[in-house]
Amino acid sequence: MSTFASNQNREGVLIRLRTVLASLLLVAAVIGGGAYALTSAQPKAQAVPASASAPSVPVVAEPVKSGEVPIYLRGIGTVQAYNTDTIRAQVQGQITQIAFKEGQTVHAGDLLAQIDPEGPAAQAGLLPGDVVVRLDGVEVNGVDDLIRALDRDRIDRTLEMDVLRMGRLRTVDIHPIERKPAARRN
Repeated sequence: MSTFASNQNREGVLIRLRTVLASLLLVAAVIGGGAYALTSAQPKAQAVPASASAPSVPVVAEPVKSGEVPIYLRGIGTVQAYNTDTIRAQVQGQITQIAFKEGQTVHAGDLLAQIDPEGPAAQAGLLPGDVVVRLDGVEVNGVDDLIRALDRDRIDRTLEMDVLRMGRLRTVDIHPIERKPAARRN
C-alpha cells in the first residue's frame, strides 16, 4: 500500500505543479498582452528641446485689397501652350516694297510688304492678304502643301481654290500654267 500511496502522492504533486505552472504562464501572458496594448495604443511624445523650437512670427492685420498678384514659376520641365494657331500660306509673288524696319513694332492689319500687283497671283484673281486654305479639295497648311498640290496633273486646267479673304471663306477659280524659267543675269 505504501507503493500505491506514494504513486498517488507523486501524481497529485505533479498535477498541482502543472496547474501552478500553467496558471503562472497564463498570468504572465495576460500581463504581457496588457502592457503591449497600453504601449502601442498611446503614441510616444517626443521631447523637444527649448532651443530647437521655431522662432515666433508676428501676426499683422491688414485690410483686404483688390489687385493682381504676379505668379512666377521656376523649374525644369516642358511647357505646353494653352492656345495654338495655324499659320497658313498666303499668296506669294515678287516683293516690290518692304513697309517696316527691323525691330519696329507692328500691329494686326499693318502693311508689311507690297507684292507685285501684276504677278501671277494677281492674274489668278487673288488679292493681297488672301490666305490659301484648300486647292482642288486638298488642304493647304503651308507653302510646301501648296507646291505639292500643284502637281503636273493640275497644270493647265481650271481649279477651285478656297481662300480666307477678310475673315470670310471664298472660292476662287484659278488656271495654273507652267512657269517658264527666269533668264539668268550675268
